[in-house]
Amino acid sequence: IITQHHFIKDNDEVIVSSGNIFALGFFSPGSSSNRFVGIWYYQHPEKTVVWVANRENPINDTSGVFSIDRRGNLVLFQTNQTLPVWSTNISLAGTSNCIAQVLDSGNLVLIHNDTTKAVLWQSFDHPTNTWLSFQKLGLNLRTGVNLIYTSWKSPDDPGVGNYSFRMNPNGSPQIFLYKGSTPWWRSGAWTEQRWSGIPQMTQNFIFKDTFVNAGYEVSFSSDVRNSSIVSRTLVKETGVLQRETWNNEAQRWIVFYSAPTERCDFYGYCGPNGYCNPYLAGALECTCFPGFQPKSPEGWFIGDSAGGCVRKRGVSMCGNGEGFVKFPHAKVPDTSAAVVNMSIGLKQCKEKCLRNCSCMAYASANSETGRGIGCLTWHGDLMDARKYTYTGQDLYIRVDKNEIGEKEIDESRRNGDLPYFDLGTIAAATNNFSSDNKLGQGGFGPVYKGVLLNGQEIAVKRLSNSSSQGLQEFKNEIVLIAKLQHRNLVRILGCCVEGEEKMLVYEFLPNKSLDFIIFDDSKRSLLDWKKRLEIICGIARGMLYLHHDSRLRVIHRDLKASNVLLDDAMNPKISDFGMARIFGGDQMEGDTRRVVGTYGYMSPEYAMHGHFSMKSDVYSFGVLLLEIITGKKNSSYFPNSPSLNMVGHVWELWKEEKAMEVVDSSLADSYSTDEILKCIQIGLLCVQECATNRPTMLTVVFMLSNETTLPSPEQPAFIAKKIHKSDEISISGGTKSINEVTVTMIDA
Repeated sequence: IITQHHFIKDNDEVIVSSGNIFALGFFSPGSSSNRFVGIWYYQHPEKTVVWVANRENPINDTSGVFSIDRRGNLVLFQTNQTLPVWSTNISLAGTSNCIAQVLDSGNLVLIHNDTTKAVLWQSFDHPTNTWLSFQKLGLNLRTGVNLIYTSWKSPDDPGVGNYSFRMNPNGSPQIFLYKGSTPWWRSGAWTEQRWSGIPQMTQNFIFKDTFVNAGYEVSFSSDVRNSSIVSRTLVKETGVLQRETWNNEAQRWIVFYSAPTERCDFYGYCGPNGYCNPYLAGALECTCFPGFQPKSPEGWFIGDSAGGCVRKRGVSMCGNGEGFVKFPHAKVPDTSAAVVNMSIGLKQCKEKCLRNCSCMAYASANSETGRGIGCLTWHGDLMDARKYTYTGQDLYIRVDKNEIGEKEIDESRRNGDLPYFDLGTIAAATNNFSSDNKLGQGGFGPVYKGVLLNGQEIAVKRLSNSSSQGLQEFKNEIVLIAKLQHRNLVRILGCCVEGEEKMLVYEFLPNKSLDFIIFDDSKRSLLDWKKRLEIICGIARGMLYLHHDSRLRVIHRDLKASNVLLDDAMNPKISDFGMARIFGGDQMEGDTRRVVGTYGYMSPEYAMHGHFSMKSDVYSFGVLLLEIITGKKNSSYFPNSPSLNMVGHVWELWKEEKAMEVVDSSLADSYSTDEILKCIQIGLLCVQECATNRPTMLTVVFMLSNETTLPSPEQPAFIAKKIHKSDEISISGGTKSINEVTVTMIDA
């Protein structure tokens, strides 16, 4: 407790809340040497500051004293100065008997120390950049208090930064994040369940959200339901609003949600009368509402959508038989200028809007289902709308009579004729993603078997939150595979993007993936040499199609046994195009700083330098071909071989003219020695260290299909050898390698 006789000096003194949750004292932010008085979490290893007193007036030494003066105000003085650096500066006529303390809520309160214990001042009324549980956001019209949260200038400077988080009480109230005076992001209107622009708030088992819109107050608070949960919302100096919870076991903050996180989150990204749809993979994210067209078609189609949309020419919108088109799953336009009428329902809302020629659109005021009470009408430009696929409200757009009955362009047509499945259909098909339906787990996430109502069997790849494949890779796979058609490529049936769910729906292939059979001692005998050669040739033809014959030139970048699926006749289907790259025109190669792939299948130029080309895929194909012949993973250990991997083992035996020793014993006598040796030689040609020496897939297919003289392979890449005691070179550790490789990101 701080009193007139008990104060805090800048010598590591702190005042701690009764439950040891928060502490108040002096601190220096980041790398700054300036001193500030602030409140932080007391027991956290990092000093996470939630409030700063003198944020605009730092002290440049350690002479600060934080106390209560004779008038009862909290004051911060610096030695040898007569005026305070900071003060609560409230009028306390008739009393100076005050104390100050930090509560377990993080609130610093100045209290009249008598029987009333009246709170005279509190830090919760003067927030900085952090919004805590039990703290309000908004304004009180009686007291004139407007609770606005502002970012720091930088991690080293808690001064008032560029971004502010505040309630906009106009129209249907919303929360805004501003950059200066310009809207940066908005929450959308309150729907009695959540803010319409924050889909993550549907998970309300953690927080208790309260919105007050009374005559004297417009405010919002979001409190934790369990007092053991530590949560904060931070306005970051980068312009991001971030809700976090503390993970005590990991000793770090976990992001619950943040905004803006994608282009569609930024205020007015598509301009007036346009809406943003981030799920249109491979297409423009901005689209005009029905009845509108781009104001600047040239700018629109080069990605500059700021000009928005205008009414189509020649349409009549007043008393000429016009009506409304339903636009579902919307973050409705900015409601600041909307007209709110809580006394009527949706039917009366439509009638009211239709009678008023200036009414552009209407929606229910209080429900995402459209069945709630209240009416919102817009009478000007529709600004900052976006599309969701699962959450959102129904918005009704006024259109000319000629457009009534016309539907919005189907997203699947805009996306390469790829149909969309709704979440309910997929959940029903997979028995609500039952563990009994789970086929396996990959870097993308789990894969489930499902059966549609028409009896068609499907495989569903579900993107997990911890997936190494992000939204961009997900979009990439949708765009690519929808445009690629070949008997040796897996066929996609559609996709599902609803809320946080992102899924791809494929044809179901009953024999799973090649690695499931080829590396299993009890199953690989199912594939005799004839079938294995057919699989090798099928994979080669599929890769040839990707590299040369499709309308796109595609580099797969992750060809491996687990990404080759087998149908009921054991025909191979190449899958998983999330990491693929498209080459245009005469482009033959590319570079990346983010190396992705699977150890053992990556070419040396890609693993070491991020340089990829069609020859990178050829290398992966060569490894896969040798795995099919040997029945062994490239990472397999061969105790009687000087090499530490399968490719090196095959190379050593090839040099000794003993290559037939590597052939899978389960093949028995089903093979032709000449065919086996030819395939081994092709495999070794594909894995040569120098990319220019490797054949193209066109040459590979030719060599597999014809009798021709093959060149002699040179040394493969990544030949790791064991160290024997007789070796003259002393090396710490157990192996030496001809190629030393650092991989920045790999999939196991």
